[in-house]
Amino acid sequence: MKKGLLYTLYFLIGLLVIAALAFKIFQPVQVVPRIRLSPGFSLIDQDGERLTNEDVRGQFVLYNFSYTRCPDPCGNMNQTLAEIQSRLNEINLGDIEMKFVTISFDPKHDSPETMKDLADYLGADPAQWKFATTPDETLLKAIIGGGFEAYYNLNEDGSFTFDPKFVLVDGWGIIRGEYRYQTQVPDTERILRHIGVLAKEVHNSQGSASLAYEAAHYFLCYTP
Repeated sequence: MKKGLLYTLYFLIGLLVIAALAFKIFQPVQVVPRIRLSPGFSLIDQDGERLTNEDVRGQFVLYNFSYTRCPDPCGNMNQTLAEIQSRLNEINLGDIEMKFVTISFDPKHDSPETMKDLADYLGADPAQWKFATTPDETLLKAIIGGGFEAYYNLNEDGSFTFDPKFVLVDGWGIIRGEYRYQTQVPDTERILRHIGVLAKEVHNSQGSASLAYEAAHYFLCYTP
């Protein structure tokens, strides 16, 4: 009897292992990983209005970090964001709102008026794409460097050395994608694909279907 129970236990364990491998290999449900919580923040946007993380709660947000006087790769990063903004109709977002936030790490120069000039030059939709910063440089460092883990450093000539980066955050304030910008290989297609996968997860992970998505997160994101 004991031997029969042992065989049954081995059989069930084997089934679980096979199911896990099949789920990981064939990926019946696609997800983007949950990386960590995004930081809270309070900034001033290009219209001189207060912008906080709570203002974008419940929306997808794609962040990047730059400054208005920046030469390339900033121009290419701005073009990438502009292209993603123009191609959102390719994704079934449903009732999910999408926002873009460019956070400047040069508050001494980037006043709301200066950021608005850049936004106008880029043709950014002010309702969807925000440019923002804060005069509190210690807080700014904590938000960008500590929270979003995007490196930047002020040089002696007033320019900045920084790590060009996009960060995708979901409606719960969880970071779901980090994209190190490659000057010659824009991340446009990859980011658009991840936004689409994330939207599909939000639309479909209701009721019993949520179990499949939780399993996908476990097997695809947290197992080697």
